[in-house]
Amino acid sequence: MKYSYLVETYQKFEDTSKRLEKTYYISELLRNSKIDDLPIIMLLLQGRVFPKWDERKIGVASRLIVKAISIATGMTVDEIDGEWKKAGDLGLVAGKLIAKKKQVALFSSELTVKKVYQNILKVSEVEGHGSVDIKTKLIAELLTSAKPIEARYIVRTVLEELRVGVGEGSIRDAIVWAFFPKVCDIFFRCGSCGEWMPSVDKCINCEKTIDLKARQNYKSLKVFEIDDVSELEKVDLKGCDIIIGKDYDVNRAAYNWLLQQVQEAIDITNDFSKVAVIVKEKGVKGLQHIALETCKPLKVMLYQKAKDIEEAFEAVGKPACLEFKYDGFRLQLHRNGDKIKLYTRNLEDVTEQFPDVAKVIKEHINSANYILDSEVIGIDPKTKKWLPFQSISQRIKRKYDIHELVKQVPVMVNVFDAMQINNENLLKTPFEKRRKLIASIVKEVAEKLQMAKQLVTDNPDKAEKFYKEALAKGNEGIMVKSLSAPYKPGSRVGYGMKVKPVMETLDLVIVGADWGEGKRSNWLSSFTIACVDDNGNFLEIGKVGTGFKEKKEEGLSFAELTEMLKPLIISEKGKEVRVKPKIVIEINYEEIQKSPTYSSRYALRFPRLIRLRIEKPPEEVSTLAQVEELYGGQRERGSK
Repeated sequence: MKYSYLVETYQKFEDTSKRLEKTYYISELLRNSKIDDLPIIMLLLQGRVFPKWDERKIGVASRLIVKAISIATGMTVDEIDGEWKKAGDLGLVAGKLIAKKKQVALFSSELTVKKVYQNILKVSEVEGHGSVDIKTKLIAELLTSAKPIEARYIVRTVLEELRVGVGEGSIRDAIVWAFFPKVCDIFFRCGSCGEWMPSVDKCINCEKTIDLKARQNYKSLKVFEIDDVSELEKVDLKGCDIIIGKDYDVNRAAYNWLLQQVQEAIDITNDFSKVAVIVKEKGVKGLQHIALETCKPLKVMLYQKAKDIEEAFEAVGKPACLEFKYDGFRLQLHRNGDKIKLYTRNLEDVTEQFPDVAKVIKEHINSANYILDSEVIGIDPKTKKWLPFQSISQRIKRKYDIHELVKQVPVMVNVFDAMQINNENLLKTPFEKRRKLIASIVKEVAEKLQMAKQLVTDNPDKAEKFYKEALAKGNEGIMVKSLSAPYKPGSRVGYGMKVKPVMETLDLVIVGADWGEGKRSNWLSSFTIACVDDNGNFLEIGKVGTGFKEKKEEGLSFAELTEMLKPLIISEKGKEVRVKPKIVIEINYEEIQKSPTYSSRYALRFPRLIRLRIEKPPEEVSTLAQVEELYGGQRERGSK
């Protein structure tokens, strides 16, 4: 496929904020992709060259891009820097300068998605002496052949800053739209151009009005009629054009079933490319044979917050399982024979940072093959008290002197769930049974390995006593879980609720900062923070500068955070910088207010840093919907 076709899709994304339109554009792109190009297109759509679970990075700094633009255009580095300061976006600069470049390559050729992908992949793999020059030439080669608009997106992709506002939900839906039969009452054929559309008033393709009440004519189509969704599980839907149920409820259920098949495959593989290829080649039947893979991380199950134990019981039912909510960090435990892998909730491999954890689980978990969910906490070697998250957070990023840290702050693993044991996929197994299976393989070791402390009850008084016990031991609160619930990776679906005594905090990602003044002039000291919307866009919600320390030993310091953010800077104007959204922090605040100043349309009053969430991926920060819900809750409390 020509790269220009993918770029046209990028541009369409930027021209609309409507999720249905973006999903349609993706589905058309996928439908028209050859099978060999499909895995590459799925990655480039997300601004990636590696699947999310793969910890390799492109790893290119802005200065290298400037040199590549210079080679491709003949402009000096100083001239490019001047344009960069004005535009604040190297992608825009590349496009502008390519349009008026002084040098025209004699042998430039039209770019394909495969060529763009291969060059960027090589950039990520080059190491050693002369690697900077090789990387620069590989990028310059692409820019030399690129049209101005192509140059914009090449640069943004290399910098891992594509920013086209496409969320994972849209990509999942687009796979269904592109490769499965359309479902009656969910999709409609445009009477003018004949294209299939979701429930929209105007055709996205030709902009003609669609009569959603008009009876559709399916005479020329291959139709599969159903009375019940269970019939879909028994047939091969390839070659079918449309599914027609006996009524709207059946049609809606059929569409949701198709979505569920794709979502479950994504949950298991964490790889959109693999899922898209399987669907295109083998349809639903192919998805149903996907297996979990040990030593390849999958998304962890997420939980909603309840205001109290009563609300938690209402959500999950009675009796329920109550567990300590430890003040540690999530660790996914994988074993395949003698191979042990440990992953954070951000899918980061931290096996080397936790040799003590790898050793204890290898020796005391009796299963040669498993994927387990756990929470790791620090233990004070003298008092044996449980320590807060900050005491062990430094180990997640540490690459040296690990054995010293192991001695200084030993850790305890608290296993609380299982996705796979002895090669058996447990995602659909009820939680109560999963817990019993964990008990059958975990041999507890004092202060090193245990099952999460648990109470099964329907009694609010016993639940309250358990809650107070959890808090007295220094935990954040408790988890309240449904005994019959499956394990749903990445999903907040009400199968479990967390109960904490503090007001609802927000996990937000840093997207910008300002250089300080006076004694803080060498530090970034005011940080622009953002939530995320349904399309994966990061929306600003304010600035925070309180709660940070001036001395590292006191907590997260300005100097420490500045060093973390420097490599992420993508543009700079005066004292203001924009950074890649990678660093997540937990924020407390006094109130949420409406505000036209920030892109979320909300602002936090008196925000204050609580802690760095080094283990949390940016995609899992608090959502705009959560902010809106909290804002509405404030108003209700204020009116009482």
